[in-house]
Amino acid sequence: MRIITACALALCLVAADRAEAQQRDRNLERAMRVLRSTPLVDGHNDLPWAIREHEMRPRDVEAYDLRVRTAGHTDLDRLRRGMVGGQFWSVYVPGEARDSGYARLQLEQIDIARRVIAKYPDRLALALTADDVRREFRRGRIGSIIGMEGGHVLENSLGALRAYYDLGARYLTLTHNVTLDWADAATDTARNGGLTGFGEEVVREMNRLGMLVDLSHASPATMSDALNVAEAPVIFSHSSARALANVPRNVPDSILRRLPANGGVVMVTFVPGFISQELIDHAAAGRRLGRDTTSAEFRAWRSIPRPKATLAQVADHIEHIRRVAGIDHVGIGGDFDGISEVVVGLEDVSTYPALFAELARRGWSDGDLRKLAGENVLRTMAAAENVARQLRSRRPASTKTIADF
Repeated sequence: MRIITACALALCLVAADRAEAQQRDRNLERAMRVLRSTPLVDGHNDLPWAIREHEMRPRDVEAYDLRVRTAGHTDLDRLRRGMVGGQFWSVYVPGEARDSGYARLQLEQIDIARRVIAKYPDRLALALTADDVRREFRRGRIGSIIGMEGGHVLENSLGALRAYYDLGARYLTLTHNVTLDWADAATDTARNGGLTGFGEEVVREMNRLGMLVDLSHASPATMSDALNVAEAPVIFSHSSARALANVPRNVPDSILRRLPANGGVVMVTFVPGFISQELIDHAAAGRRLGRDTTSAEFRAWRSIPRPKATLAQVADHIEHIRRVAGIDHVGIGGDFDGISEVVVGLEDVSTYPALFAELARRGWSDGDLRKLAGENVLRTMAAAENVARQLRSRRPASTKTIADF
């Protein structure tokens, strides 16, 4: 009797495992069906910087061959498996790297991005508008949008802003990690109380051009000031929810609650240190203990396995933003090739379908998955383009300088 019962239990467990596996397969197939019909638009990929920093042949687009598996997170095969339909390629310039001037570095990074896009015309195409992304998706190519990361590259010049726009840049992250003369960064000393008058003029001129205002990396005061002055929707190209991971780089609920009135989108990032509060706490404890590696307290800390951020936690951030801001205000901004540590389950650009399958498992509708994938950010782009058409008919290019404020 016990043998029969044990056998029956084993059969039940096998059947349960099989049913669970079948449900996982159905969720993944549903996610892939959505991504076949809607472009997945990622808000931030640092491939141009990875090419610039290539150990053997820096800045060499020909040497960094995307047709084979790269050492980083991005190549053409993995983009295909990840079902990426649109990509904002970040043309990042460190705020700490003055060199001969930020503008030269920025021009070089735009050049790298444009050469990458031109090198693979069967797979990538430069996209300047939301309609371009949709058109290229129908053609089987990734609509490739250029996004600048850090307003220091303007060198306090609105003329430079317009020149970058003419070169194809379609968003500007107002700050990176360094506070500017006109805007406070999230992780640097606040000197301006948010945006200065010139900072507000930068936002207005971006709206007139049709360049998205990106508030990732900005301080909450800068976020708030930008929302006060913005005439078009804003984005957060790669940020997560501060309520779930309490770091300055994430977006507080007070800002999330303002997004519906603005129409903007938070594109949730996959940076482990912005996702897992356990990882944040573990790192903070290590910093608190300092360099005394001989203390019992340090040895106890080191004996604790370093926490890992997980795909399920990324899904938690997405769901939190949906609850607070609404389904129309959330997107995806992985930050691949800009991170040295990855989320378990989201290790490179091939893994996006797994995240959408997890949300399908949680009960998300196909319509909501489409909004997250790309419909929200494409709507935001189109709205910014429409605002720009209206503003250009009413006001000329700004001639203001920082000395005017």
